[in-house]
Amino acid sequence: MYVSHLCRAGLVGLALAAAATPAAAQSLRVVEGAQTAALNVPMNRAVVVESDVPFAELSIANPGIADISTLSDRTIYVLGKAPGRTTLTLLGVNGQLIANVEVQVAPDVAEFKERLRQILPGESIEVRTANDGIVLSGVVSDAAKLDRALDLAERYAPDRVSNLMSVGGTQQVMLKVRFAEMQRSVAKNLSSSLAIDRAGGDLGVKGGTGAFTDGALRTATFAGDNTSATGDAEAGVTFGFSAGSLQFAVLLEALESKGMVRTLAEPNLTALSGQEARFLAGGEYPIPVADSDGISIEYKPFGVELNFTPVVIENDIINLTINASVSSIDTTITLEAAGFTINAFRRRETSTTVEMRDGESFAIAGLLQDDFRDLNGQVPWLGDVPVLGALFRSSEYQRAQSELVIIVTPHLVSPTRGEALALPTDRVRIPTERELFLFGKVTGSGPASEVARQDFSGSYGYVME
Repeated sequence: MYVSHLCRAGLVGLALAAAATPAAAQSLRVVEGAQTAALNVPMNRAVVVESDVPFAELSIANPGIADISTLSDRTIYVLGKAPGRTTLTLLGVNGQLIANVEVQVAPDVAEFKERLRQILPGESIEVRTANDGIVLSGVVSDAAKLDRALDLAERYAPDRVSNLMSVGGTQQVMLKVRFAEMQRSVAKNLSSSLAIDRAGGDLGVKGGTGAFTDGALRTATFAGDNTSATGDAEAGVTFGFSAGSLQFAVLLEALESKGMVRTLAEPNLTALSGQEARFLAGGEYPIPVADSDGISIEYKPFGVELNFTPVVIENDIINLTINASVSSIDTTITLEAAGFTINAFRRRETSTTVEMRDGESFAIAGLLQDDFRDLNGQVPWLGDVPVLGALFRSSEYQRAQSELVIIVTPHLVSPTRGEALALPTDRVRIPTERELFLFGKVTGSGPASEVARQDFSGSYGYVME
């Protein structure tokens, strides 16, 4: 008898201690004949249920979810064992039903909520339980704090965390990119030819490395004592003379060419944080591919390509993953396949990941290509003769340089009204037939759009230099 009273006193003390701690879910009071609220019990924690009338019998539908024990004929001790829902039934002395209490056991998230408030103060994150997992909802100020909340939740419910949170603030990134490619080429050529003819036409000798030898010189005219020679070689100089019945003609060809090309593209792209944006200024080249059905055509893009993925970390810090490339068709390299002639591609690309603040820029430079070729051809033995050997030699010098520079600037942006944006066509209106045929106007006159009516000073719209 003494042992029974001692065990009962211990259970009462344990129940009172559990009810006094902040982690206990609640202490439910059951009133006969009244609707009873649900009983929320944290897993591995206990709550006390009190009844206004004495009960003679009680039962739990699923003992695997919650365990019960009696402290008195009016008090019940409920211990949560596993996540889930079950029903607690109380019966009176004569077997009448006192109440059915719904018992819901969920993981204990009280400690998790406390740690979340300590680590992320000021963030409106709501924590709920679902079955044996944790559900997070609310709005956080940036993506970095969202990741911290998820990492902390994984400590309490590994692989059982549902993320319903959203990131507030500006989460759209506009990327301003400038592609600049400079190409410079220099080519120099020097060659010569010599022709000897007899006035009677029964002797003729042509030699050298210029147009005489390849048949490009059409005529050589010798008139009296003053001899001249003409040819169609570009940048060529010819002269001739006669000595008795022999007539001589000399052709010197010299050519120097220089060129410079600037390729420029300035795309502006906007994407949500964490989403990829793509840009292509160029075209697609058809390539035949053999398959089971014969020959099919695939298209390979070329030109200026840009892929980027921005992630807003916190405040105005942007993590940016960018892939940029510039490619073109190389007509100097061809391949014959299945009756098609396919050209090769020249391609330069770069890939990088950086972190920058709003408005900061970084440059990708040093993509330099330098091609050099020096060729010297001559007639054997004759080209080695001092001074006169230059008439039997040809020299060719070529050099091509190109450099690609990419400058990237990210900005945090928000949507704006379309009326606030100017287009190159805002000031252009189609002319009427009267304006076109009678007055020769190619653009009409009349009211323009609201933006076009503004008095702009300086350059505006899209300008190409």
